[in-house]
Amino acid sequence: MTMRRGVGLAAFDNHQRTAQQYSDLGSTILQTHISELTDQLLTFQAALKKFAQSHADEIRSDPVFRSEFVKMCSAIGVDPLASSSANKKGSFWAELLGSDVNDFFFELAVRIIEICRRARDVNGGLMLVEDVKGRINSVPGRPPVSQEDIVRAVNTLAPLGHGFGIVRLANKDFIRSVPQELSRDQAVAIEATQALGYISVPILRDNLAWETARCIAVLDDLVASGLVWVDEHARPKEYWTPSWIRQ
Repeated sequence: MTMRRGVGLAAFDNHQRTAQQYSDLGSTILQTHISELTDQLLTFQAALKKFAQSHADEIRSDPVFRSEFVKMCSAIGVDPLASSSANKKGSFWAELLGSDVNDFFFELAVRIIEICRRARDVNGGLMLVEDVKGRINSVPGRPPVSQEDIVRAVNTLAPLGHGFGIVRLANKDFIRSVPQELSRDQAVAIEATQALGYISVPILRDNLAWETARCIAVLDDLVASGLVWVDEHARPKEYWTPSWIRQ
């Protein structure tokens, strides 16, 4: 019995040593793999830096080229707008292309805020990204911007808290410039306006199977927020989205 216990303990010790050896080997392989990936990432980032410096003018002036450059950055985990405490010059673009490009999205965000606030009394704080782009690009002497530029600029406002954000309704991007979030019912109702430009209690009730009280409550909230305008003379009442009225 004693010999058998000795053999069992020795086998257990051998098993522990083998398990530790496999664990050490796994750690070594993992560290090697991490090191290789880090070297590859640094190589990609160096190539990206060289590319950015060679095509700085195109990135500044061409929205399509700028969009493709941002996609390349994202593919290797580089956020062009992110700043680092180790980088005293500010963001990635500030280091590569100069402060004018670094400020591009922040200046664009300021212009977006101004446009949305001026139009808030008309649209209740919900404005099509395409409409904002049209207003910005209508100003002569400024480089054109794309819809992606505007979305990215709005996203830079996230640290400021609730107020500005992108809302997707009926496959269209809107800029929300009011603090309150749209409820699910409100979002569905706004989407419904994209077909005819207006909605009504019967439209919501018949197409969404909502109770009449629910339809009235949602429409009253949208009117109070300025997101729809009511035509009191229509029978039944029609609730129009301001963007259709202005067309």
